[in-house]
Amino acid sequence: MNFTWGALILAAGKGTRMKSVTAKVMQPILNEPMLLYPLNALKGCQQVATAVVVGYGKEEVIAYLKRDWPHIATIEQKQQKGTGDAVKVSSSFWENYDNLLVLPGDVPLITSDTIDLLMRRHLEKGSALSFISFQASNAVGYGRVVRAGGVVRIVEEKDATKEELKISEVNSGVYAFSTDALKRHIKSLECKNAQGEYYLTDLVEIFQSAGERVEVVLGEREEEFLGVNDPFQLARTTALLRESILARWMERGVKCVDPSTVWIGPNVLFEGEAFISPNVQIYGRTVVGDRCNIGSFSIIRDCRLESQVHINSHVIIENSSIGREAVVGPFAYLRDGAELMAQAFAGKFVEIKKSKIGARSKVPHLSYIGDAIIGEDTNIGAGTITCNYDGIKKHPTKIGDRCFVGSDTMLVAPVELDDDVTTGAGSVITDNVPKGALALARARQRNILGWKRKK
Repeated sequence: MNFTWGALILAAGKGTRMKSVTAKVMQPILNEPMLLYPLNALKGCQQVATAVVVGYGKEEVIAYLKRDWPHIATIEQKQQKGTGDAVKVSSSFWENYDNLLVLPGDVPLITSDTIDLLMRRHLEKGSALSFISFQASNAVGYGRVVRAGGVVRIVEEKDATKEELKISEVNSGVYAFSTDALKRHIKSLECKNAQGEYYLTDLVEIFQSAGERVEVVLGEREEEFLGVNDPFQLARTTALLRESILARWMERGVKCVDPSTVWIGPNVLFEGEAFISPNVQIYGRTVVGDRCNIGSFSIIRDCRLESQVHINSHVIIENSSIGREAVVGPFAYLRDGAELMAQAFAGKFVEIKKSKIGARSKVPHLSYIGDAIIGEDTNIGAGTITCNYDGIKKHPTKIGDRCFVGSDTMLVAPVELDDDVTTGAGSVITDNVPKGALALARARQRNILGWKRKK
């Protein structure tokens, strides 16, 4: 693909007001880093090659990008000397493109439609520099857009006069540049300001002084450009994104008893109608099949739920898959690649880790199943444990089809139960059991008469 547009996301800042050792762009919003949201917005635009400028906390940011966005380039700003410096040190990236978008990494509500609008206006007007402004209900913290005598300036708040501070039209921090013009003028930036930094905003005045065309695109929705600089803004933005994501899915048929208590991540996908009870959280790259029912206080992360799955209340499922018409919970924990096949059941106070439960098989209550494969139509009695760890290694357990494992059975791995095996309640199984056999492994009962009188 031939890219005519490059895009820089500025993500080098510490975010001092966040009062956190974590880089600002890695602060979580709906269980995803803040950086994900501008990346998603750019992903929705046509033919844009993206790079991220990193600085504070670069190791965490780079690790996230390598894992989830391997095609995204990273550029280090070794000293955080402002937005102008960030663009300057990135010239080896953007010189390859005709036009350049610049976005802050802390505007998670920005949409693809708005970025597309800026790109379109920039090209239609033949501008050297275009940027988005908006009318702020509270302009505190924003650079003011000052218009006088046909010239536009952006004045940062710390450098603004009392009269300029009264202006409600502010800069969003979202820009489009002709890279030819940017090459000509980027070196003209100086750091003669209250912060001692190179402001990208100064290019607005520099471009106009050089006779370059500058276009201001007025954004319609203030919410899209809300910056996140402290924990309060982080919470407000999270709430707005939560409402937006939930509204989108409810319009497509997802039913929520109490939408105000349901939390859905940005990468979650519903494949049809679903019914969600109050106080449910669904995050990561979870896919929810048609006509699933998810009970209250359940948390689902990075899972696949096939159609008509029923999740009872107080269930946690992570990195696992649940087959068609399977039932889970209440008070169950499935993790680390657990698989429930069609119509299987994992019930009350059951933990399943890295195990496959076959179709129509049941683990009804009070059991731990780890590193195991269980066949079809098998029943696991209450209190069964796969003793899979010997202190050094994890070992597998294999249970065949149509088995009946008695209550309180300890399966000491590695061990295999063939098809149609039965184990007696309270058995400790250490050897493989052949097909159709009954396995008993417990001490013989002794009744000592008169024991109470002797004591």
